[in-house]
Amino acid sequence: MEFIITALGPDHRGLADPIIHDVTERGGRIAEIQMDDHDQEQLFAMLCRVDLDAHHDQALRAAMAEVAAKTGLAVRVWSPPIQSPPIQGSASGTKSVDRTARIAIAGTFLEHTPRSVLDAVKSGRINGEVVVMLSNRRRLTSLANEFNLPFECIGDDDGMADDLAMVRLMDQYQVDYLILARYMRILPASTCWQFAGGRIINLHHGLLPGFPGFRPYHDAYAARMLTFGATCHFIIPELDAGNQTINQRTFSVLPGTPLEQIIATGQRENEPECLVEGVRRVCAGEVRLHFHRVIATGPGA
Repeated sequence: MEFIITALGPDHRGLADPIIHDVTERGGRIAEIQMDDHDQEQLFAMLCRVDLDAHHDQALRAAMAEVAAKTGLAVRVWSPPIQSPPIQGSASGTKSVDRTARIAIAGTFLEHTPRSVLDAVKSGRINGEVVVMLSNRRRLTSLANEFNLPFECIGDDDGMADDLAMVRLMDQYQVDYLILARYMRILPASTCWQFAGGRIINLHHGLLPGFPGFRPYHDAYAARMLTFGATCHFIIPELDAGNQTINQRTFSVLPGTPLEQIIATGQRENEPECLVEGVRRVCAGEVRLHFHRVIATGPGA
């Protein structure tokens, strides 16, 4: 069974040791480990991906709670809802029962993109259950009500998001995957680390790596591109970087097509389909994130 352990907190010596020792003493195989020191913030961050017999589940979680209490770290233990085959063999002898992914959708203004995920879940295209909608604005309240979902506004009157509230709500609703469906705020590195390992999925309204940033349509248009697109990718602490692409979708336009028409086509047609297919792949266990790279885990991988 695969476990992903994340830890974040004030930096001092010996923080990784109790986590690693507990895992190895249980006979676990460490398939991935990453650590980072944010010197300016004096923060320690860690991700540890472990293959371990499923019967250790409750004991591991209890042990990590003790580590958190002793070290002051925020420690989380998570198992992907679909258990993929190990990358290079495994020490684990049992496999957990696959379950339906619990999904949170975060948006801001645009309705097309979060609606597409909700419709895909309702139709069964995405093997998941949306358990909450989050936003830094109240614009999407009616959409949440339409689908009988709890709506949690984490923004103030100016739309500034309370990132700690997002973390708390992710825990409260026991979320597996957070889908950023045109959520127009940048998540801080601290949030990304706490839900690292492929738990945060973003829709970027441009083709990466060529057109990052906030205005990819405008940038592509200024470069006289005739092909535009969107990228569904896993979030890591570094913004729009690396090789975390889950899905990309493009559309072509005729020379002279107005920018406003290009944006409208992208927002209403291309972006929603790009995100839905990306989320479907993750929830179906076809891809996962390993050392900041997307790898295939489905049939034929």
